[in-house]
Amino acid sequence: MIKGETKKIIVVLIGALLNAIALNLFLIPANVYSSGFTGVSQLLSSVIEQYTPFYISTGILLLLLNIPVAFLGWKMVGKSFTLYSFFSVAATTVFLEFIPILSLSEDIILNAVFGGVILAIGVGITLKFGASTGGLDIIAMILSRMKDKPVGTYFFLLNAIIILTAGLLYGWEKALYTLVTLYVTTRVIDTIHTRHVKLTAMIVTKKADELKKAIHSKLVRGITTLPAKGGFTNEPKDMLIIVLTRYELYDLERIIKQVDPHAFTNIIQTTGIFGFFRKD
Repeated sequence: MIKGETKKIIVVLIGALLNAIALNLFLIPANVYSSGFTGVSQLLSSVIEQYTPFYISTGILLLLLNIPVAFLGWKMVGKSFTLYSFFSVAATTVFLEFIPILSLSEDIILNAVFGGVILAIGVGITLKFGASTGGLDIIAMILSRMKDKPVGTYFFLLNAIIILTAGLLYGWEKALYTLVTLYVTTRVIDTIHTRHVKLTAMIVTKKADELKKAIHSKLVRGITTLPAKGGFTNEPKDMLIIVLTRYELYDLERIIKQVDPHAFTNIIQTTGIFGFFRKD
């Protein structure tokens, strides 16, 4: 347990460092914006600096925006997930304050692409180890439990506001380059982790009872059990089918490795659900 948590902390710190590098060395100097709360923080920092005598850094604004979200997540999502997510945000803020804002290239396309790739690697590895970079991920988790509806609409609306605001304030060319960054970020995260909010896991195992008990001790999800048989060995097995959110995938993978490392697991995208799905 200690080894696993230490590894998770290290990964979250590396992810936060990559996020800060992408912002301060690529995106912020080029006035190209990220998605979600990070992009909102960039825009607010630019607007405050341009239209008021004050300056508040992107990192500080990112931390402030995530405080109320963290309170909601603590009550409605789970303490471990929210704690690691806020730790990721706080670490990003610290790194943003220490890493200087420096333009490595005058080419906006290079800044948009490399910034998007580095940012996506940071976000992707953080998600892969059961945490998030805060902000919209926590909100998505809350919405997925309150309403059995796709949360992609909320992501799209907030990112659309970021793009439109960037276009109005700094020219539509900046908005188009922001679109490039968003596209690159999404594609890289798809490769490292998944952008699908709901997933279905089909687990073929000889230890169905032990797996069900272990899964229920960690996740409050229904499990359907089907009889199965090995195609070559004809050995009797069971197939467990469980629908979960992407934020629970790390816990499920860890449970399977601990209980039955020889189990065969297939993870597929779930585009829709009819019937009961835990929302509380």
